[in-house]
Amino acid sequence: MNEPNLIQFLLNIAGAVALLIWAVRLVRTGVERGFSNLLRNWLKQSTNNRILSAFSGMSAAIFLQSSTAVAVFVSNVFSKNKLATASGIAMLLGADLGSAIVTQILMIKMSFLTPLLLLAGVSMFLRSKQTTNKQIGRIIIGVSLIFVSLDMLRMATGLVVANPGTQLVIEYLSQDLLVAFIVGAGFAWIIHSSVAAVLLFVTLTAQSILPVLAVSIMILGANFGGALIAYVLTLEAPLNSRRIVFANLVLRGGGAMIASIILINASFLIEKLGGNAVQQTLNVHLLFNFLLLILTLPLVGLADRVLSKFMLQRTNPTDNINNISTLDPSALERPQRGLDCAARELLGIGQKIEQMLINIKPLYDNWDVEIAKSIKAQDKAIKLMHLDVKLYLARLGKSGLDEEQSSRSMELAAISSNFDAASSAIASNMLNLARRLENKGLKFSKKGSREISDFSDRILSNVQLALNVMMNQNPGEAEELVNAKDEIRSWEQKLQRQHISRLREGLTESIETSNIHQETLRALKQINTSFSIVGFSILSNQT
Repeated sequence: MNEPNLIQFLLNIAGAVALLIWAVRLVRTGVERGFSNLLRNWLKQSTNNRILSAFSGMSAAIFLQSSTAVAVFVSNVFSKNKLATASGIAMLLGADLGSAIVTQILMIKMSFLTPLLLLAGVSMFLRSKQTTNKQIGRIIIGVSLIFVSLDMLRMATGLVVANPGTQLVIEYLSQDLLVAFIVGAGFAWIIHSSVAAVLLFVTLTAQSILPVLAVSIMILGANFGGALIAYVLTLEAPLNSRRIVFANLVLRGGGAMIASIILINASFLIEKLGGNAVQQTLNVHLLFNFLLLILTLPLVGLADRVLSKFMLQRTNPTDNINNISTLDPSALERPQRGLDCAARELLGIGQKIEQMLINIKPLYDNWDVEIAKSIKAQDKAIKLMHLDVKLYLARLGKSGLDEEQSSRSMELAAISSNFDAASSAIASNMLNLARRLENKGLKFSKKGSREISDFSDRILSNVQLALNVMMNQNPGEAEELVNAKDEIRSWEQKLQRQHISRLREGLTESIETSNIHQETLRALKQINTSFSIVGFSILSNQT
């Protein structure tokens, strides 16, 4: 292959791989933006049974097209709820199988489907006004682009099969399978997607660019790399979340190493998994994750107990840093920098409220004096920060702000006031409501408790979205946040009607806790309203 053709070949390969990575991410983004709350609630409600947990994890991975994304989702769910760690491990094992099923689906060749999906996806994304429908369009576009990228890979690699350099690669990887495993793990790590890595490896072996055994080992390496990605991404997560992801790394990563040793010493087994190279390598991936789930699912309880003994709560040396103010007095003479300092301080306030919302939720089930004290302390700190922000912005106004800066200052002051109201809703309203449940020895009905929990999770998701919008100033996400305000209002009204229906049925638990239930819903709606102002302020600047 001459040099110009080599350059063209490398460009084609790089472009196809880039499109594949982007397409997988596009699908994942669409699912996260359009269905994250449904997915989060679904995962949370399936933790009572390990088999159901594994099935939920598998289904979530099929939708998200990424076991890593499921691992982050599960980590997030378990960090905010007191759920069985063993169920979380089962979910991730199911997600690993789900990602293997995804590769089977995406490798099916249906030439007529690609243009059809592109047409449907683009039309839905551009014409739909509802956020959910737009995200469905995004997902469809992502799936179609995956098919396009795989076709690009097939065309780019089809011309180099007989090249001497290709034969050298085949010979080398066939002899050094340890390198093949490392390459597979490393590539999955670099692109942060084991699904995209497996699709690439299978496509290359379909074109006879890489040998079947080497690709099988590379796929097992990609499984190790995929588990490692999730572990690194959740290093700062709470302890129970880290236990789940670390257990998956040990089971999946260790299993991949053992499976590689078996295949190296019994490579004839691969030939029994299909009639061609594509079927064989895909089935290696699928069979490995299926056997991993079947063999390790009974051991998740033992894994939880072992990790509980070795992975202990660590102290965070940066805890005191969070109390350091970002309101730099020296920036008062530079208005734009001063406004940035105020925005950073508000982000810190928002993060404190996020933690308060996480901490208040379990108090409705089990009162904890220490947690209640910490919530009160956070509220006190937030009120001091709110006062400091107001005074800082007032002093900044004396420096002489132009029209745009003055408008920004007013927006920040409004956000600060709303955040202070959200903090009060948690520390005064919700904390008192939870205390009333404790003092009177009351419990919500099962349906009522689930409604409060799900509604709280939805509000928390919107709070996190608001904090993201504050950082990235993304108009699309700001619009999503604003639209969520109307959705929350409709949902709160629906939950109030359902509660009234239970009262009519004469359910004792619902009658005894009626006022607390309704006031909690209203407090949560108020918190959502307080954070939705972040979206309004950004959209107002776009007009």
